[in-house]
Amino acid sequence: MATLTDARRVVVKIGSALLVDREKGHLRSDWLASVAQDVAWLKSRGQDVVLVSSGSIALGRGVLGLPRRELPLEQSQAAAAVGQIRLARAYEEVLAPHGLITAQVLVTLEDSANRRRYLNARATLATLLGMGVVPIVNENDTIATDEIRYGDNDRLAAQVAVTVGADRLVLLSDVDGFYSGNPASDPTARRFDVIDRITPRIQAMAGDAGSGLSKGGMKTKLMAAQMATAAGCAMAITDGFLQHPLRALDDGAPATWFTAQIDPQAARKRWISAMKPKGRLIVDAGALCALSQGKSLLPAGVVAVEGRFGRGDPVAIVEPGGHQHGIGLARYTAAEAGAIMGRQSGDIEAILGYPGRAALIHRDDLAL
Repeated sequence: MATLTDARRVVVKIGSALLVDREKGHLRSDWLASVAQDVAWLKSRGQDVVLVSSGSIALGRGVLGLPRRELPLEQSQAAAAVGQIRLARAYEEVLAPHGLITAQVLVTLEDSANRRRYLNARATLATLLGMGVVPIVNENDTIATDEIRYGDNDRLAAQVAVTVGADRLVLLSDVDGFYSGNPASDPTARRFDVIDRITPRIQAMAGDAGSGLSKGGMKTKLMAAQMATAAGCAMAITDGFLQHPLRALDDGAPATWFTAQIDPQAARKRWISAMKPKGRLIVDAGALCALSQGKSLLPAGVVAVEGRFGRGDPVAIVEPGGHQHGIGLARYTAAEAGAIMGRQSGDIEAILGYPGRAALIHRDDLAL
């Protein structure tokens, strides 16, 4: 069974029902402070942490005095605009005493569907994590329409876990795991400690109901589990109402763990290697040697560019004799790659007229 102890990168989903008092519409400050202590504890062990947090609409609703019912889109977006400021400030204030810097990252479904936006988001999150920052990710409810919404933060959290290459995803919930039935109405319902495979029988056990201010139900959690585990990320559903819920999970609190069958990096490499290249980069012997040592492909090692491709498209890495050594996701268009090939990374801004990334293909986006 997976644990948090051996995790390298952890994504934690926090729902509105946990963060905001249902009756008063106020932030549950003491509970959030306990979560901040847990995050600091994980960080002290050398683990990266990303928080995917609901709560902007729920907080804004309370400030604006809006009713606790389904709101029209424009009122939801207005509430989100008011609540986002308070949500970001709350996380900043509880994590700062632990010496942790926070960053707010607002996304929509469109950002993951569009390859260029996806790669930009991935690069930004990777940079933040590399700097030791704790990103706070939320759906951009202020501008998102129904057509470009995730609609629930369970699946958003799974997408974030895939994007950052996390090996653990924790859904803090109002129940302590996945049950064979609704434990509130079915006394025979039992919790699964571990689910190795999501079968049709498991799917049939999931209900639709969400709770209070949240929209997620067990079906959305199963969808999140399918997405995360396929990318090599184990996922847990556990009781989030506990004080210090992450420490409790690490100490063996009741939970359901969904097993990942493959390492996140291996899953990503397999995904990339299955893509059809839209172009070719002919590279020299020095570049091939660097790639074999796990380094990124720099413009200096490219001797020719073939095909028409955009940023984020798959391209083949080929030696001058024609042998293909791998496939990678390009960080530049074919025209840009042709302009900077053979040149040092420090020359990119002068050539293109704007600062670019040092690598033409980053090692994390390369399958040899």
